[in-house]
Amino acid sequence: MRQQLKIIYELGKVRISIPIALSALTGYVLFTKSVDTQAWLLTIGVFFMACSSSVLNHWQERDIDAKMPRTKNRPLPTGKISPKNAFLLALAFALIGTVILAISNPPMALLISWLTLFFYNVVYTPLKKVSAFAVIPGSMVGALPPMIGWAGAGGSLTSEVILLVATFFFIGQIPHFWLLLLMFGEQYKLANMPSLNQLFTDAQIKRVTYTWVLTTLASAFLVIFFVIGNKIIMFFLLFYIFYLLSSLTLAVFAQQEFKVRPSFYKLNFLYLFMMIFLIVDSLVRT
Repeated sequence: MRQQLKIIYELGKVRISIPIALSALTGYVLFTKSVDTQAWLLTIGVFFMACSSSVLNHWQERDIDAKMPRTKNRPLPTGKISPKNAFLLALAFALIGTVILAISNPPMALLISWLTLFFYNVVYTPLKKVSAFAVIPGSMVGALPPMIGWAGAGGSLTSEVILLVATFFFIGQIPHFWLLLLMFGEQYKLANMPSLNQLFTDAQIKRVTYTWVLTTLASAFLVIFFVIGNKIIMFFLLFYIFYLLSSLTLAVFAQQEFKVRPSFYKLNFLYLFMMIFLIVDSLVRT
């Protein structure tokens, strides 16, 4: 049983699915200024939908995963689970998520959750086999989850608040994905997958990624000044942004090795802090 749970945990990319669910909760709390039963049901429903999308991604890329050192030990390439059973697991997760969202939230929340799955599994996953720039349309998977929560709470999708937040997460996905490519781009060659390493020099990749990080930080400033009201939270987020900016600037332009992994984690912490403090700010302002 423990081994089976471990396989399900890995296929569902739980460490990624939880933040996706948290971003949906963020959108809900931004509108309602509360965390109620509907909020938790929405969060759980989005979590299962995210797990479904992740399992389906494993199923779609099982042959590619077998060729790369980073992914060759995943459940499907190693035969720990059959492709048929993995696909059935993806359907089961999708069914559970769909039912939870359908009975607890407005139809728009369910529609956007399916749209998120569409962008990840039907647009991004096939497109990254032919283009290193698939991350740009694929970044919709970052923008849509907070909109699920906002729509679930009854908010209009044309509201400036949710559009600012969604834009931040959309832009933020691009350097997130490109930093991953910087870490594992050489392995993509083994699977005949296009990557930035085949198009640009390392110095060019660093500067392009840095430009996208700057754009992400600019969108974060807009969220901080137009959405967040608590001064303490604003100060903390601004402090972290300036810390992130200074450390990345030194890493990119100083005559030293660019350590990708620490930059990747620092950027991910920004996304996490934004979600947590958007929720806290909304709750303390009630």
